[in-house]
Amino acid sequence: MNSKILRISLIAALAGFLFGFDTVVISGAEKKLQLLWDSSDWFHGTIVIGMALWGTVVGAIFGGIPTNKIGRRNTLIWIGILYSVSAIGSAFANDPIMFAAARFIGGLGVGASTVAAPAYISEIAPAKDRGRLVGFYQFMLVFGILMAFVSNALLSNVGENDWRWMVGVEAIPAIIYTLFVITVPKSPRWLLTKDRTEEARTILATINPDLTVEKLKADMSQGMDEHSASENIFMKKYRFPLLLAFFIAFFNQFSGINAFLYFAPRIFEAAGLGESTALLSSIGIGVTNIIFTFAGIFLIDKLGRRQLMYIGSFGYIISLSLVAAAFILEWQGMAVPIFLFLFIASHAIGQGAVIWVFISEVFPNHLRGSGQAFGSSTHWVLAAIIPSLVPFLFTEIGPGPVFAFFAFMMVLQLLFVRFFMPETKGISLEELSKQFQKRKI
Repeated sequence: MNSKILRISLIAALAGFLFGFDTVVISGAEKKLQLLWDSSDWFHGTIVIGMALWGTVVGAIFGGIPTNKIGRRNTLIWIGILYSVSAIGSAFANDPIMFAAARFIGGLGVGASTVAAPAYISEIAPAKDRGRLVGFYQFMLVFGILMAFVSNALLSNVGENDWRWMVGVEAIPAIIYTLFVITVPKSPRWLLTKDRTEEARTILATINPDLTVEKLKADMSQGMDEHSASENIFMKKYRFPLLLAFFIAFFNQFSGINAFLYFAPRIFEAAGLGESTALLSSIGIGVTNIIFTFAGIFLIDKLGRRQLMYIGSFGYIISLSLVAAAFILEWQGMAVPIFLFLFIASHAIGQGAVIWVFISEVFPNHLRGSGQAFGSSTHWVLAAIIPSLVPFLFTEIGPGPVFAFFAFMMVLQLLFVRFFMPETKGISLEELSKQFQKRKI
């Protein structure tokens, strides 16, 4: 693997670390904040917790605009700034509205990162390594989740304001990331869509001398005509990639993954574990996540995206059914944590490893930013709605029926993989674009 492209991909993928850390760090503080501000379940779920998620939705919806206009690299820099401001603002907030506003800013960074980072990495990566390189974004994401769980466990009970340290410590990796990402080059494919041929030539000569700008330009021009500049992803000929992006994002969230990650300690306590044991079990979730994400990244360019989705779908159905049964039948002890570890392993090796790679592959170069924004927006709208309902649903109907519903949705995902999802491994972005435009829906 090209060492320069590997280094650049890892730096860009650090946006995923901040995504994971920012998303999950709230799990250690959320119950303390509800008690501190005496919030109702509805206000706590939709405002204190949910505002970050709605920030993510806005960031995902509009993230395609700066990704296309100012470029993938420059958007990544602004994402680092948003994370830094959010972490500092959250730590110094003195009321739920200020806290929610600061978390909203961080959400903008999360949403935009799911657009810009995978698009950037997919455009600089060779076809044979694209799955692994874009997969580093997901690996960094789950590493960030693990570090958030570890950080929460270490900082819990350091004082009555321990929650400030939990959410504020994110400023350190956010500032480091921002300084690193300034050093990466712009995407040659993006530069060519802006007719900046000489800049693209210079960057290609540095990071991938085997690929000439003339060859890349010729590949990109295939399937494009004089009307390409005025196209959008909602045109009939792009219906197939649009549906692919929608369904993979849809099923990702209807697995219940974000609902679980946000409220992991609460779920473990509902299963009968004490607060300290729940926090330690959350660290176990992070370790399981990172191990199986690494396995998914290793396998994604060998077995392919579709095979990993098969493995993940079967694992989801088994594990979620067992979690639902454990709550409904009131099994005590470590049954629920073990089943949830299996659930996390299934997600990590399947949807977790595939989603950002797959969405970054299915749209043509000139629409990749918009397509990535659509897939990310679908993901994050659902990620805002579903976890916001969790405290209410757990109180009203209990965890068992909620997890049973998620298990049923994963049966539908299995059908999507079997009858609709194509394989994309080892095929150039330009060739995939040509193939998908020929598919009739």
